[in-house]
Amino acid sequence: MDFITPNFVPALPEIFILAMTCIILVIDLFLTESNRIITYLLSQVTLLGAAILTVSLISAHPELTFSDMFINDSLGNILKMFVYLITASVFVYSREFLMVRQLFKGEFFALSLFAVLGMMVMISAHSLLTIYLGLELLSLSLYALVALNRDSVESSEAAMKYFILGAIASGILLYGMSMLYGATGSLDIGEVGAYIRSSSSDDIVLLFGLSFIIVGLVFKLGGVPFHMWVPDVYHGAPTAVTLFIGTAPKIAAFAMIIRLLVDGLEGLHVQWIDMLVIIAALSMGIGNVIAIAQHNIKRMLAYSTISHVGFLLLGILAGTPDGYAAAMFYTLVYALMSLGAFGMVILLSRKGFEADNIDDFKGLNEKSPWFALMMLIIMFSMAGVPPTAGFYAKLSVLKAVIDIGLVWLAVLAVVFSVIGAFYYLRIIKFMYFDKAEDTVPLQTNFDMRVVMSANGLAILAMGIYPTSLMTLCATVFT
Repeated sequence: MDFITPNFVPALPEIFILAMTCIILVIDLFLTESNRIITYLLSQVTLLGAAILTVSLISAHPELTFSDMFINDSLGNILKMFVYLITASVFVYSREFLMVRQLFKGEFFALSLFAVLGMMVMISAHSLLTIYLGLELLSLSLYALVALNRDSVESSEAAMKYFILGAIASGILLYGMSMLYGATGSLDIGEVGAYIRSSSSDDIVLLFGLSFIIVGLVFKLGGVPFHMWVPDVYHGAPTAVTLFIGTAPKIAAFAMIIRLLVDGLEGLHVQWIDMLVIIAALSMGIGNVIAIAQHNIKRMLAYSTISHVGFLLLGILAGTPDGYAAAMFYTLVYALMSLGAFGMVILLSRKGFEADNIDDFKGLNEKSPWFALMMLIIMFSMAGVPPTAGFYAKLSVLKAVIDIGLVWLAVLAVVFSVIGAFYYLRIIKFMYFDKAEDTVPLQTNFDMRVVMSANGLAILAMGIYPTSLMTLCATVFT
């Protein structure tokens, strides 16, 4: 059998990221601490170059390559652009934070770029094998990032928990994929989907495979009852790493759900909708209720993440193009909200002081009215208060659920959203109505102030005028 050379063009952004990351690793070996800014700048250039390549490869029709294991389509292009944007913002937010704590090392940027490469492979996967390869590259990079601060017992403990639970979840996901392969005889997602649509939906092997895949997916998203790692990892990791884990990987996890459940297993929608209804309801309930009791803002945002996963799943379980578009919109908006929230935690932190308690936000309006306003916009958006992007995101997924007749689930989501509003509004109360316990003025660099301001204003702008992004999401699923 003759070897056919694959078309490398659709995968140029991935090839570019891989090559540049390897170059950055080598260059970083020869840099002194004072010149480490070169690694940072090269990392930003890498993301910019990948974005330019991705835009140049936009095509009206999906392109398959590498024996149909890799796909270049509009869904992948949009999600990749957001991954680049968010990762670049993470680097801007993290620079000063890492410098002050002697963590400004090449490993942070190299591992983050390898994680981005893993996300890109997941986003463009058209085979069960490609999804798993991308997931493992992402996961292994994140495990190492969580343990970046080797002098911290908390970080090491969080990394071990994350690694052990992540390995179990990866094994479960792989077992589910092997069952799908055994039942369908193919690793190609398109062929798996075609087989399922043409066969009996009560095949016991397929149903077992589906169950294991749901468990793996929900673990990676951080949904109940596979959420136990989220608060500990968010709390134990350095805040710059928590910022990264809580944002871009959620976009990749959404892509994995679309590739597996929608492109591959949509023929079993009747079966997986029941599982997702339970997971969504539990995630919204447990996430919002337990978040109320938290005093550490990183743990509070971790439980907030769990509740947002529940809302995201509402759009997926609807099983309609409008539902998928609403879930995609929700994912992108959530990533921006989470970016802003953890960015504010970093903004308030300084040498010898971690602003990871909710009390640290007291009197922020006295110290910086502008950044108090940015945090107010972010908290209102997370609570789903108009006219922010979070309101429209929640409204769109609720509409998708109501359209398929699950009104009780939409009502339950609204009730839990009202409960969740309490802990978001509590932060606003601290910022505007409590006296500052810490009177040290905010000290941060210019680029972070600019990006943080743009982050907050973008959330407000997308709430006032959500049509552009929503239309973009809708075109992917039409």
